[in-house]
Amino acid sequence: MSEETIFTRIIEGEIPSYTIYEDETTYAFLDANPLAPGHTLVIPKEPYERLNDMPPDVIGDVFSTAGKIADAVEEATDATATTLAINNGEDAGQEVPHAHLHIVPQSSEGGPKSIHRLFDMEEVPDDEMAAIAERINEAQQ
Repeated sequence: MSEETIFTRIIEGEIPSYTIYEDETTYAFLDANPLAPGHTLVIPKEPYERLNDMPPDVIGDVFSTAGKIADAVEEATDATATTLAINNGEDAGQEVPHAHLHIVPQSSEGGPKSIHRLFDMEEVPDDEMAAIAERINEAQQ
């Protein structure tokens, strides 16, 4: 496992986040630098650096959580699809050394958002982030 990361500080409440889901092993929250409004990250609570560092049951938990909330992300953002992606290692574009799965809402408007952040990041105001988080949480009910 890797050392403490910005994500472990988010889980511990040291850094605020828009929480989407939490259980014993996983935590999901809105990405602070989204590719699209509603862009959500699903992480294991333990700071495994890469997917291949995680035990199989934790990998299953991360994907199970993603499966539980992907529909809610689509519903809350009026998306017609989602991209689920993992940048597995720094050379693959992983920016935080804590494994994380991206759920990026997609629609036909503007074409698909790439997971390559340099080209696609959007500014989403805090009030819109809060409203999206609330809609996703309601859609999970």
